Amino acid sequence: MTSQIPPAPDLGQLFAEFEYTAYRLETLDRYNSPNMREPMARYLETGTTDMAWLEGWLNTVRARVAGGRVVRRVRVVSLPLSGYNRFGLWTAAFNNDAGEDIRYLARDGAAGLPEFDYWLFDSHTAARMHFDDGVALDSDLITDPTTMVELNYQRDAAWHRAITRDEFAAEHLDQP
Repeated sequence: MTSQIPPAPDLGQLFAEFEYTAYRLETLDRYNSPNMREPMARYLETGTTDMAWLEGWLNTVRARVAGGRVVRRVRVVSLPLSGYNRFGLWTAAFNNDAGEDIRYLARDGAAGLPEFDYWLFDSHTAARMHFDDGVALDSDLITDPTTMVELNYQRDAAWHRAITRDEFAAEHLDQP
């Protein structure tokens, strides 16, 4: 008997096909995406930047939300905030305006949550993401019912502990 390894998920396809909810748990203090390097440097220098680099994602979110779907995210962050996380907190206002509900959770309140990133689609399919120094490598497709129950529980626990982007920004965005 040969075991079957599920293919790596195509996150774009999962986003196109989910019917009700997409949820992401972010656990890294820094992601290293080439398209955000220049905008982040500009933000850290001036306090603002052009958001054209994020427009594709914002359009995806707007389309999904306009179709009646829910997109949510919890970011686990260390305090005090790094420059990267101040930039992420600032950009989250644009995500929220597009319809994605991003919430924040200080790392000291994240005990017991997974220490890995994942997207959870419609509570029955997940993509566990793998990174190297903040660079996205690949992801594993997860559909095992027992694992899905655990990831759904962890989603609910993180969501319950997290606070809105605006509440978190009011407490932490003015930090140096």
